[in-house]
Amino acid sequence: MNPKNILKYVISLGIAAGLLWYVFKDIDRVAMFDAFRKADYTWIVVSGLLTVVAHWSRAYRWGLLMEPVVGYRPAPFHTLLAVLTGYFANLVVPRMGEVTRCGTLNRLEGVPVNVSFGTVVAERIFDVLMLFLLIGATFLIEFNRLSTFLTDFFSSKFNVAGLRDNSWPLVILGGCLAGAAVLVWFLFGRYKEVLRRKPFYQKVEKFAGGLMEGLLSIRKLKNPGAFFLHTVLIWTMYYFMSFVLFQAMPQTADLGWRAGLTILIMGALGMAAPVQGGAGTFNILVGAALALYGLSNQDGATLATLMLFTQWFYVVILGALSFLIVMLKGRNRQPVRPVGAQETVNARR
Repeated sequence: MNPKNILKYVISLGIAAGLLWYVFKDIDRVAMFDAFRKADYTWIVVSGLLTVVAHWSRAYRWGLLMEPVVGYRPAPFHTLLAVLTGYFANLVVPRMGEVTRCGTLNRLEGVPVNVSFGTVVAERIFDVLMLFLLIGATFLIEFNRLSTFLTDFFSSKFNVAGLRDNSWPLVILGGCLAGAAVLVWFLFGRYKEVLRRKPFYQKVEKFAGGLMEGLLSIRKLKNPGAFFLHTVLIWTMYYFMSFVLFQAMPQTADLGWRAGLTILIMGALGMAAPVQGGAGTFNILVGAALALYGLSNQDGATLATLMLFTQWFYVVILGALSFLIVMLKGRNRQPVRPVGAQETVNARR
């Protein structure tokens, strides 16, 4: 590992440690671990089973996405091993999961890393779209609760009288976002040619083009219906992985399905942060969301930590087991060519 990567890792670890200190500085940790001891672990086992289904579905969907690019569908067991190994690596070093996943599949199936990595980017695009849809749906369903949270936040931060009982903060926020969008659009239109000569803009434009190309790769799928079905199944399992843990402790057993939606999007945002396994960011976002449903800081932090520990536990167990299997299996296939290249070889013959 070069010094630059070591520095990134140390910074990420330091941020995670600082966030965890912030989360637990006012929490009674003895009471928290006592709640863990009294938790109903049946629901933690159920959450683990749902986790396996979610990872299997993701691996199967990834195989569907690779089929038109590689020329065949990799063995589902191999894609599952690659996905689990990637999650395990991501828990240790943020953003290493995608590269590890592709490297593992190369070892097992011979699929070139650059080819499989393109499909990983494509599936990430669809996951982001699903997250945006869920955020929009959750905001519509829980508008009163979430809008109250925003108005309370603005009134407490800016100490403006009367904001707590009206919708001015939302109007101000919406106006600022609309104004910023208009300003960016105007500046882009006026200085577009100048910007295109800048290396940074060229990188951004190339990246955006790659994302669009990945998004449009869905058109090449042989079975797009199965792809969309597994996308829905993945996020459904993510929802229930957290929702069933509400039942693990009596303090949170009465939380309803709406709370589950809010926790799903907050947890997804927390896990997306560039820190080891969402440490700190997951606790803060999920704990704040649980406060909207009447939980105390103590109970909210306890449930958020239980959810995070449960995810880590299954990632470590399944990921470590997958890593050992991969090391024992070794390479079973010769490197494959993309579909176009294979057709060219066949034509020459």
